[in-house]
Amino acid sequence: MTESFHPVRTDPPAPPGFARRLRRNRIQRRDLLWLIGVGAAASGFSGCAVSPVDGERILVGLSEEQERQIDQRLAPHQFSGDFGAVPDAALNQYVASVGQSIHQRSHRPHMPYSYRVVGANHVNAYIFPGGACALTRGIAVELQDEAELAALLGHEVGHVAARHTAQRKGQALVVQLAVAGLRAAASESDWAGLTQVATHIGASALLASYSRDNERQADSLGQEYMVRAGYPATGMTRLHQMLMRENQRQPSLLEAMFSSHPMSEERTASASQQASTRFADSLRANPQRERYMDQTARLRAIKPTIEACQQGETLMARHRLFDSEQSFRRAASLSPQDYPAHVLLARNLAAQQQFPEAQRFAELARGINPHEGQAHKLFGSIRLARRDPAGAFEAFEHFDRMLPGDNHISFLMGVSLDAAGQRQRAAEHYWRFLQRNPQGVQANHARNQLRAWGMLR
Repeated sequence: MTESFHPVRTDPPAPPGFARRLRRNRIQRRDLLWLIGVGAAASGFSGCAVSPVDGERILVGLSEEQERQIDQRLAPHQFSGDFGAVPDAALNQYVASVGQSIHQRSHRPHMPYSYRVVGANHVNAYIFPGGACALTRGIAVELQDEAELAALLGHEVGHVAARHTAQRKGQALVVQLAVAGLRAAASESDWAGLTQVATHIGASALLASYSRDNERQADSLGQEYMVRAGYPATGMTRLHQMLMRENQRQPSLLEAMFSSHPMSEERTASASQQASTRFADSLRANPQRERYMDQTARLRAIKPTIEACQQGETLMARHRLFDSEQSFRRAASLSPQDYPAHVLLARNLAAQQQFPEAQRFAELARGINPHEGQAHKLFGSIRLARRDPAGAFEAFEHFDRMLPGDNHISFLMGVSLDAAGQRQRAAEHYWRFLQRNPQGVQANHARNQLRAWGMLR
């Protein structure tokens, strides 16, 4: 098994004499500029664009097509990691209808928006750059009316409208290129860092928190969109007040949201000021509390289950495994058909190496929601721990068919086949994993196995 290179694009030719200067570590300024240019092209750098919001020039690192592709590639895995959409078609359709009323009035109504409530218990909402949006059931049970829901979705749509993710990626690329260039200028032998710039830009830039300016703009746009859709602007103010109140009461529940969407009293005050001035005419609009309560009644009926899961996850994060187990057992007892509660209990028991019982609850979870992947992945991991590589591989393969593209599954399938003595098939999965994850403990294991088998030099 050897590496091979197949070029798929043509870069600008290197400056004359580049190879000779490269061998002698005497890179010139024009060489540096050429390397930066190649690195930018390799990373999909898009350059300047016109803001859909105000027509100003903005620096972006993603084309619109790439924004769509990111959603297609990454969003399904994120949603699955949050236990998938809640099994309430009417609720998801309702949230989608509110979202549609918002994005149709946004600056980018043509993007492929989609909305769902996912089974995660913490308080959060997020959107991918192409418009794939999710709010957790943990935040859905805290909202009090449709205007607050519209404010939440409006804020997320605001990020897409202003192309905040594309701008962050563009800014990250420029910073890394500049740093690499400064290093190369300071030390001619450091030129090699430039060729690695593109490999370090991607997921980290996508998942980084929005800036405060981004958040303020998303607030303003979201408030504008919700008012256009017929909601009172005070929905945004009350949303902020709820989040600040919950953070004081249970800060651990909002860690994810506050890390990606930093909150502040200033943002709350600004939303209130905008509601009373710019959007004062909207204040007579109906916040649609009754409709929201009706549509979320089934979800709010299991709020004690959600709260028990929240408590269990907080305790588990503090390594209090026995105490968190009791919370998850309470959640599963309160709602015997709750998929997240059963997956969380199985994870907890596996962490305590109580594998037979962990397997039982993972199997129950698979029966509750056979079309969601996390229980299958967990079941495979438990089977592997119980020295049943064939059963583990079957579960991992099932997950891979349901949700292709999870590179970690390639590693787990390789381990399962390795344990079953199927060296050649294991090597194929190890190699596939290494192509996308060349660093880390798992990569080292895969590489060492391939070297031991004489398949990697």
